[in-house]
Amino acid sequence: MSVKLITLVVLSFFIAIFFLFNGPDYLTISTLQTNKALLLETVEQYYGLSIVLAMLIYILVVALSLPGASVLSLAVGFVFGLWLGWLLLLVSATIGAVLVFLLIRYFFYDWAKAKIDKLTIAQKITTEFEQHSFNYLLFLRLVPLFPFWLVNLTMAFTSIKTSEYALGTFLGIMPGSFVFANLGSSLADIKSLDQVFSPQMLLALVLLGLLMLSPIFISHFKRSRSKG
Repeated sequence: MSVKLITLVVLSFFIAIFFLFNGPDYLTISTLQTNKALLLETVEQYYGLSIVLAMLIYILVVALSLPGASVLSLAVGFVFGLWLGWLLLLVSATIGAVLVFLLIRYFFYDWAKAKIDKLTIAQKITTEFEQHSFNYLLFLRLVPLFPFWLVNLTMAFTSIKTSEYALGTFLGIMPGSFVFANLGSSLADIKSLDQVFSPQMLLALVLLGLLMLSPIFISHFKRSRSKG
């Protein structure tokens, strides 16, 4: 049995388990709020094990592009607090994103390429990324308007190095992860995920993302001046 086939079977198994046991029903704000006392009690009893399990679950959710990552982010912030929660989110999300990147690039390239070719926005991203890939990655990670799974998917079709992709992801998700970890501490007041990013917060992240693109703007400006 080939490594690719084994990998596919293992991934399919985890995805099937997630939906077979109604995973999406557990990863909702209402379910989280209902069981918050139990969560805190469990974490207090098994603190070290809880950290490991939380990271493993989060990595799997990101790596398999399963629904509920946003709610899971709030849960991590709630049970582990702002600073540890933020660190766990950063590390887990980065590992999960790198796993997706490697799986697609080395195992499911042809299948994923067929899917990506149908998405116009993904085609534009991969074309633009051939130059200044690190700056574009920072922009896409900073601005929470681009689906996390879509950025994970499209990056595998660019020439960006794995180390640059990991670093760009880690740095780019810092602000968003901090927001989720911080809001997790006020879980009782959250009614919807729409409350996570206010218009002011979105504007700030967009401006920060545009700042990451400034080397590209400068490069294009210099090029146009030299041609003129």
